[in-house]
Amino acid sequence: MNAFSLSFIIIFAAGIMPFLTLRWFSASRYIYSGLTTIGCIAGLWSLINSTAGSAQTEWSWIWLHSLTLTFSLDSLSSYFLLPVFLVCPLAAIYSFGYFDQQEKGLRNSVSFFFTNILILSMTLVITAGNLITFALSWELMSLSSYFLVMYDYSKENTRKAGYLYFIFAQTGALFIFASFGIIFSHTGHLLFSGAAALPDQAKQLVFFLAFIGFASKAGVFPFHVWLPHAHPAAPSHISAIMSGVMIKMGIYGIFRMYFALGSTDLLQGQTILFFGMISAILGVVYALGKHNLKRLLAYHSVENIGIILMGMGLGMIGMGHQNAIMAGFGFGGALLHVLNHSLFKSLLFFGAGNVIKETGTAHIDEMGGLMKKMTITGKSFLTGSVSISGLPPFNGFISEFLIYFAAFQGLQYGHSSLLSSILAIISLAVTGGLASFCFTKVVGIVFLGEPRTNGAAVAMEKSRAMTLPMIIPAICCLMIGIFPQIFINAAFAALADLPGITAVNPKLVDTVGADLALASRLFLFLFTTVMLCRKLLYRKKEITQSSTWGCGFTRPSTRIQYTGTSYARSVIDFFRPFVLVHETAVLLDKIFPGRIHYKNHTEDIAEVGLTKGFSEPLLALLKKLRWIQHGNVQLYIGYIISTVLVLLLILFT
Repeated sequence: MNAFSLSFIIIFAAGIMPFLTLRWFSASRYIYSGLTTIGCIAGLWSLINSTAGSAQTEWSWIWLHSLTLTFSLDSLSSYFLLPVFLVCPLAAIYSFGYFDQQEKGLRNSVSFFFTNILILSMTLVITAGNLITFALSWELMSLSSYFLVMYDYSKENTRKAGYLYFIFAQTGALFIFASFGIIFSHTGHLLFSGAAALPDQAKQLVFFLAFIGFASKAGVFPFHVWLPHAHPAAPSHISAIMSGVMIKMGIYGIFRMYFALGSTDLLQGQTILFFGMISAILGVVYALGKHNLKRLLAYHSVENIGIILMGMGLGMIGMGHQNAIMAGFGFGGALLHVLNHSLFKSLLFFGAGNVIKETGTAHIDEMGGLMKKMTITGKSFLTGSVSISGLPPFNGFISEFLIYFAAFQGLQYGHSSLLSSILAIISLAVTGGLASFCFTKVVGIVFLGEPRTNGAAVAMEKSRAMTLPMIIPAICCLMIGIFPQIFINAAFAALADLPGITAVNPKLVDTVGADLALASRLFLFLFTTVMLCRKLLYRKKEITQSSTWGCGFTRPSTRIQYTGTSYARSVIDFFRPFVLVHETAVLLDKIFPGRIHYKNHTEDIAEVGLTKGFSEPLLALLKKLRWIQHGNVQLYIGYIISTVLVLLLILFT
């Protein structure tokens, strides 16, 4: 038995153990967290060994005497397994502190079980070697994550989020399976490799059907509607897994299908790039307008999936022009951002879970001043915020730079490729600026200033199990930033087993990596030097503390602090054509005014369009057809007989 198989058995056993140890609450959590961590470390160990040794590994067996289930491990699947085995053990440790209510022991055990089923199913999706194996694993992943979203099923919002997620997951699966059906109808077998033999028109159809299906799982705009509802509903460590790892299965699917088809049509790359740009910009704009901390982070997942898609789109355009540098750096940047996003997004969701648990609210305008009481959470969250904003010396800067590099390669071409590259550069810059603005809002309002509520005033750091999973990814974000060469090389190595892609000159990759390392280290050195100088200069001076300037108010209070609404209002106003804003305001209208207030609520145009343009007309139509339902069994049998007769007439005429 190898380490990979052993990790499977341990993770599955870890999911079962909470049921067997239900009577012993603490022991149950210790056993679950310990075994899941050991299982993931074993999986990680097997990846390191497989990377160092032979290229591909394959397993298969016959199921139901007819279907062959095949699993294989190549360079791309090994790379996508990294986030699974890095983030999931952190989530398991985090759950030890997060699930601390003994009266919810059975519900927690069910959640532990489905969490580990989700871990295993994601591993199966990534290692699936043929279409039927992929489809079965995909469904297992969708169903297990649905049960995790429904943890607080007694709440109406949770049930709504669960249903919405289920509908999007199954609709996406239908598109994916339709693309698989077209491949099977042309090739007669279930191997991914058969897709390369399809006619060009069939390839286009398969690619775009699969893209819609995978985009639904990845949270690409406008298929992301489930995502801002599911993340706030799920427990925070589940949100970390879903956002940090699970949505990347959609990205993996797009990668796998693109290279299986072997098509280098520019239209595919330009389409992916377009959806990437829209997702990146609108994702961060909607995040700016949100007041719920987890919903805000969910929209940042849409933004970062957009950045990943931009890298993929540029890579595909590079493939179309047979430009190895553009293709390599586009795909390499996208892959490195997959790993980076899994780290800083899980960190941010863990941080959100900590502050929500302590303050009792997810509304950022009801927090404030938490940096003094929850120092580890605050500093780790700040690290994740700088990382996700793409600033040096952290990891987001490295992957976004690679995508910039690919985009600048496209400037040498004319017409559509030139325009695509220019738009990609502008979109990346706008996205980075807006993300920085959004996280200054989050960190400033949640962690700085004075507490706005009693919950924020009494909040404090409690459990190491909930802070350790933040510290580890925070350190990883910094390490990738100042030692990027090894991680850039790993991202490029993930492309090694994919057909059709030409390897980029290793010297160029090393040079870019070395320059990025130098830039990050120089930035870190300057920052550290400035901080040390400040400390030395203030060493012998008396430091006094006084109340913050009250802006002319004689009795300053927390009510004069910036709110999330006031901070982001000017930016939201600029994007009004794409953001629906509902305002309620009573403003100053006389010399001695009464009580004034201002409140706004932003709406997602994709969600509004889906509701107004599809769901409501469909429901109205179904209401008109309600007369068909009488509750009469004989009538229903008549419907069935009539349907069968009509089908027979169609078939034999």
